[in-house]
Amino acid sequence: MALDATVRARIDAGLKEDVEKILSEIGLSTSQAITMFMKGIKRERGIPMELKIPNEVTMQVIEDARNGVNMEEITLEETIAEHKRDYSKN
Repeated sequence: MALDATVRARIDAGLKEDVEKILSEIGLSTSQAITMFMKGIKRERGIPMELKIPNEVTMQVIEDARNGVNMEEITLEETIAEHKRDYSKN
């Protein structure tokens, strides 16, 4: 895909700075994020997605999983039973 068009927008400088910091944490440039957003709009025919920086608990779980910490083996049957228990509480 040729990158042969430019998008320009005027926004608040503080907002731009804050968003660029968040995008940096996610690992995206502003151009990449805008392209993703526009492709999502095209695909979904509306606002497509929600991207967030994981909270501290989620980040710890991800790190633990990467390091093999606190890993427990669970069978499919146990997973289904746990889901049914959780679902029946609602």
